[in-house]
Amino acid sequence: MINQTLQQYKGKKVLITGGLGFIGSNLAIRLVELGADVNIMDAMIPEYGGNLFNIEKIKNDVNINYSNVCDEYSMNYLVKDKEYIFHLAGQVSHIKSLTNPFPDIEMNIKGTAILMEACKKFNRDAVVIRSGTRGQYGPTVKLPVNEEAPTNPKGIYEISNLTAEKMMNVYNNNFGVNCVMLRLTNIYGPRAQMKTHHYGVVNWFIRLAIDNEVIKVFGDWLLKRDFLYIDDCVDALLMSAVEKKSYSQIFNVGVDIPCNFLTLSKKNNYL
Repeated sequence: MINQTLQQYKGKKVLITGGLGFIGSNLAIRLVELGADVNIMDAMIPEYGGNLFNIEKIKNDVNINYSNVCDEYSMNYLVKDKEYIFHLAGQVSHIKSLTNPFPDIEMNIKGTAILMEACKKFNRDAVVIRSGTRGQYGPTVKLPVNEEAPTNPKGIYEISNLTAEKMMNVYNNNFGVNCVMLRLTNIYGPRAQMKTHHYGVVNWFIRLAIDNEVIKVFGDWLLKRDFLYIDDCVDALLMSAVEKKSYSQIFNVGVDIPCNFLTLSKKNNYL
């Protein structure tokens, strides 16, 4: 059913902001396989995960624009005639935001505003899909967390994502730019950023295992998380874009079977 639905992407013009990073590159590869006309935009900011190696297998099948989502003139040009825009560009490290909040404000908030203004002026027919974070809810008192749960983020990174999401909703409601807002959680898999521990516990555990390093976990190892494989994340992105009922909606994207850190390590032979 999923594969049949996704055949709609054949021949469609698609833009992926942050397309050389972890999620963006996996999404680009899938879209090329589906026959889409794929355009990638990436600022190649050091430590953010953008890497040409990530799209080595499709490098001759995509168009790449080395630009920043905060570049108004570049975005005005890039959004023209695109049918789907996957907005993945941004500062994505909670840890970094604790010491320097300005990249979050610049890229996640201002960058989203520039993209949406470009769509308002030059392409209101585009469908814009954004990847946010489960952290937008903040601490929760009830599990599982549904989309109606209160949002009380505790960090600038999470606040910037929530702000970007609310801005997109304004453009959806006031200017008719169809938007889908996804809140992702704990993505792991090929092409993940593994240079530091800032970008996902599973990806960092794998890096430590590859380097034959000791994996340090504080507490009793029983903290639970839902870990989502990148291919399933890509399916969610693609399905939400072509399903018209999803427009203007917010969706949590995760796994409904939580796993603690001890089980995670044992299953992957990290211990």
